[in-house]
Amino acid sequence: MEVPQMATKLFVGSLAWATTDDSLSALFSQVGTVTSARVITDRATGRSKGFGFVEMSSDEEAQKAVAELNGKDLDGRAIVVNEARPMEPRDNSSRGGFGGGRPAGGGYGGGRDNNRGGSSYGRSSY
Repeated sequence: MEVPQMATKLFVGSLAWATTDDSLSALFSQVGTVTSARVITDRATGRSKGFGFVEMSSDEEAQKAVAELNGKDLDGRAIVVNEARPMEPRDNSSRGGFGGGRPAGGGYGGGRDNNRGGSSYGRSSY
């Protein structure tokens, strides 16, 4: 039986906000050849989300990086280095979309139309 090989892509967590692609690459290049290094950022703010991914040129180098760099300090934080797992598919149907999550026929007012009696909240007096 064949032993599964470790992927060359690594997940790096607990990154400092100041960590850049270059500083991540520089650290991992100490243990092998870095194919790519990327800190994941928020689209809206451009700020780091605190994790990233590094690809090493071989399985052996990836294993060495996990063994030697997990728990090491980078930009003042002890980082976490693991084998990257494939992203799990998301079920977007439960997200709700525009105006989703509101119960049909009543909204947030307990099923009562605020313009027709009951509470005076939201009612106009003419």
